[in-house]
Amino acid sequence: MLPNFELSCSEFQKYSLELNEGKYDKFCKYADFLVEYNKNVNLTAITDSWGILKKHFIDSCLILKYIDIPLNSSIIDVGTGAGFPSIPLKIMRPDLKITLLDSLAKRIVFLQQLCELIEVDAEYIHGRAEDIAKMAEYREKFDFSCARAVANLSVLSEYCIPFVKCDGSFISLKGPNEDINTSVKAVETLGGKISEIHNYSLDEDARCIIEIKKLSQTPTKYPRNSSQIKKKSL
Repeated sequence: MLPNFELSCSEFQKYSLELNEGKYDKFCKYADFLVEYNKNVNLTAITDSWGILKKHFIDSCLILKYIDIPLNSSIIDVGTGAGFPSIPLKIMRPDLKITLLDSLAKRIVFLQQLCELIEVDAEYIHGRAEDIAKMAEYREKFDFSCARAVANLSVLSEYCIPFVKCDGSFISLKGPNEDINTSVKAVETLGGKISEIHNYSLDEDARCIIEIKKLSQTPTKYPRNSSQIKKKSL
């Protein structure tokens, strides 16, 4: 399904990422299983080999180029969908401890079967981020949270920052068309600060990775319920 090993390695190397045969094999199995499963459960609109390689796998792994993630860090992927970005990160960095959170049971089933197939360890949570973030066993327990979603940064921050320990980070993968400055107040209200914005191009598509450092505890009233968040962002 994916381009051959040499071509895939070359593409990874364009972005200063290293790929070996073992990791390539896992990515191949991932791509094949994703495309087959996608015939029955809507997981992605991208099903061609180069699109999966670049827009799913490499885009996810670019977090490792721009963000310092220490050995054995814990990461919760909020609204993970088909496992992006956390499962590609885990393939590249097996030391990472990943938790996959999604509100749809069908996606959780896919993720469980996928991780078993490619021999990746993960924790799975079926639920809504605004509910799970209120639970003591998950609130402010992770070194990093991450999300790759179209919602604006203030909304994503309310869902994701409550999971992060103080001194940890929320990592957001975004497109180019958002005014980050409009989210500064929301981030600060939630105990964070926008620390780094890394702009890059994936082929001709402008992208950015935003790192928000967690400076203080998130007030207990956040996250609000989804209807409140949708009605009025912070």
